[in-house]
Amino acid sequence: MINFEQTLSTVMQLPFEQRQILINIVIHRDNDLRRREIAKEAREAIIDFHAGKFKPQPAKDIIAKLRLPKNEVTEI
Repeated sequence: MINFEQTLSTVMQLPFEQRQILINIVIHRDNDLRRREIAKEAREAIIDFHAGKFKPQPAKDIIAKLRLPKNEVTEI
């Protein structure tokens, strides 16, 4: 299996323009993957909502919880 250092060394042997193209491809693929993950999470949240897994809360309470540091949030 190829490790990170070997990969980096191989990439650095490419001409500058090809490295830039590779960087662009990786960035776009990462963005697409993240969009797919967010869409999946949104679909799951909608299913949970329709299943009644969320309790009604005032919007100001939810927004206040979203503004808390990650380690202070117990549930939303």
